Amino acid sequence: MNQWQSIAPETLSDNFFTRIGKDWSLVTAGTADAFNTMTASWGGVGVLWNKNVVFTFIRQSRYTLSFVNDNDYYTIAFFGSEYKKALSYCGTHSGRDVDKIKETGLTPVFDKQAPYFEEADLVLVCRKMYRQTMNAESFLDTAAVERWYGDNDWHEVFVGEIVEVLQKV
Repeated sequence: MNQWQSIAPETLSDNFFTRIGKDWSLVTAGTADAFNTMTASWGGVGVLWNKNVVFTFIRQSRYTLSFVNDNDYYTIAFFGSEYKKALSYCGTHSGRDVDKIKETGLTPVFDKQAPYFEEADLVLVCRKMYRQTMNAESFLDTAAVERWYGDNDWHEVFVGEIVEVLQKV
C-alpha cells in the first residue's frame, strides 16, 4: 500500500487545470464526529498575500458549506481515474440525504486538521483565510450570471492557505 508523504507545495508538478476541471476533487470539512464531502470541478491554485493558496467555490445550497463555514480547515483531495464514479456520486447526492461514505466505500482519515480520504493520491490541507459571497453586481461578464446563477444559488468563494500537501509515494 502506498504511504503518504508531506511535500512542499512548490514541488508539485500536477496540471491543476486537469486535476480540478477534468479529474475533479473532493472538498471535505468537519471532524470525526460530523463531516461532509462534495465534488468540486471549479477552483484554482496560486499565490496570494505571499502564501500558496487554493481558491474554492461552494454553492450556498451545498450541505458541505456549513462544515467549511464552521471549521478553520478543509481539505481538497484528488484521486485516480478509478474513483471517478465515487466522485460523481459525491457530486450528485447530498450528505443531508445519504451516507456518501457508505455508498462510495471511501475511507475517511482524521489525522490532520480536516478529514481526507485514504484512496486519494494528493491532498491539500487548507486553512481558511478569506470568504466572500458572489453576487450579480460584481460580474463583468453578465452572461455568466445568466448561465450559472439563474436560480440565485451563488457560490461562496474561499481562499485557503495550503498548510500541508500530502502525496502518495
